[in-house]
Amino acid sequence: MKHYKIIDFYITRKFLGTFFYSIALIISIAIVFDISENLDDFISKDIPTRDIIFEYYLNFIPYFANLFSPLFTFIAVIYFTSKMAYNSEIIAILSSGVSYKRLMRPYLVSATIIAVFTYILGNHVIPEANKGRVDFRNTYINQGKIQTERNIHRQIEPGVYIYMNTFTSNNVGYRFTIEKFDDRKLKEKLTADNIRWDEENRIWIINNYWKRTFHDGYETIEKGYRLDTTLNMTPAEFKMELNLMETLNTPELNAEIASMRLRGVNSVNYVIEKHKRRAGPFSAFILTIIGVSLASRKIKGGLGLHLGLGLLLSFSYILFQQIAVVFSINGNTPPVIAVWIPNVLYSIIALMLYKWAAR
Repeated sequence: MKHYKIIDFYITRKFLGTFFYSIALIISIAIVFDISENLDDFISKDIPTRDIIFEYYLNFIPYFANLFSPLFTFIAVIYFTSKMAYNSEIIAILSSGVSYKRLMRPYLVSATIIAVFTYILGNHVIPEANKGRVDFRNTYINQGKIQTERNIHRQIEPGVYIYMNTFTSNNVGYRFTIEKFDDRKLKEKLTADNIRWDEENRIWIINNYWKRTFHDGYETIEKGYRLDTTLNMTPAEFKMELNLMETLNTPELNAEIASMRLRGVNSVNYVIEKHKRRAGPFSAFILTIIGVSLASRKIKGGLGLHLGLGLLLSFSYILFQQIAVVFSINGNTPPVIAVWIPNVLYSIIALMLYKWAAR
């Protein structure tokens, strides 16, 4: 720490103090808005106050703190650096022989602290907290609502593939097909209007089906209205609790992605979540450099102009992140590219602004 001077501690204290104060303020506002939005549900469903406080809002705080951290990293840098520039403190520091590169050290140290903090939260702490928050919403607010898959195509056992257009919450799959292969040759194919799960007997009921069996040189066709059978699958495989991926820590998320790929399930949202957890902390460095570069110059317009330009850039960065994710979900963009390309592009912008400010 002998190379970390008084001015470094001063800037770090200002940076981190403003950051945590801003986060505390926005979390307080978010809690007030969330209470007003959910108050009717809290009252009408007679939810215990203890569960509201300890199961929901205690887990609500770290989730939204991590969610807002990139934006408020930027706002914190812009706010206190602009005030330092307006009070001629930046000019005094640079005039004393400190280079612009050396001035950046406490900013980058502070950004590193925030990045490590958000990485640990996002990958290990928050998923565990989200289990309580998501369980609370699914139990009391959403009341067990689930998401069901569409256009299902997966292997249920070696050489056996099933297809369904949709699988609904009442355990019925529509436009069902099952194919059986032997040594890569199609041996049997069954198509049906729908397939229904019989919970009492633990069997699948196939309705209005055609079954084609392929032999050497010929095939047989069978038609029926109902076929009771057992298959190596359950309705739970086609349903997903809301926000499930938010409750998985990184090792669990990786294991779930591997399992989904093995079963032929679309895992793009889970892969995006994995890369977002890795890419998110880097935004602290990018937005810090952009913020310092914009706010360290004393210009006409002062804090207002700095905040205006800064918010424009930060919101465009966040918007670009969301657009890239949409392209990955609805298009063919690989998740790793969709998640990281905003960081790459704005890193270039940050480098350009840094060189401009250093002159």
